[in-house]
Amino acid sequence: MQVGRDVEELYEAAKKAIVNSYAPYSKFRVSAAVRGGSGKIYTGVNVENASYGLTVCAERVAIFKAVSEGERFVKDVLVYTESELDKPVAPCGACRQVIAEFNPNARVIIADKKGIKGVYSLKELLPLAFTPDYLIK
Repeated sequence: MQVGRDVEELYEAAKKAIVNSYAPYSKFRVSAAVRGGSGKIYTGVNVENASYGLTVCAERVAIFKAVSEGERFVKDVLVYTESELDKPVAPCGACRQVIAEFNPNARVIIADKKGIKGVYSLKELLPLAFTPDYLIK
């Protein structure tokens, strides 16, 4: 799949970050690279916990890092796994909802060590998302 330089930058950042994944239980390592509205790239990895419910996904780690540094808009999210599956590994529902908080029109790129598996709009992955627009009076 042909991709632009902007996607290649995200791919390389996520590929580099995956070494920091903490997945001793599932052994399913995930990293993410997020491009904020400023153009800056933030990375994150999945962080598992013996109490499984406290595990945090790579996408949310990257987005929370971006937000904690002042970003309020997420342009792109690239999810990278070491999966050998022939199908793309998309963000979970919770991550999709967090992406929607910061851009319901975000581009979501799914990748693995073989390259880019797919490029989607968040609206394709999370139609009818609950966004802050529902809360504004």
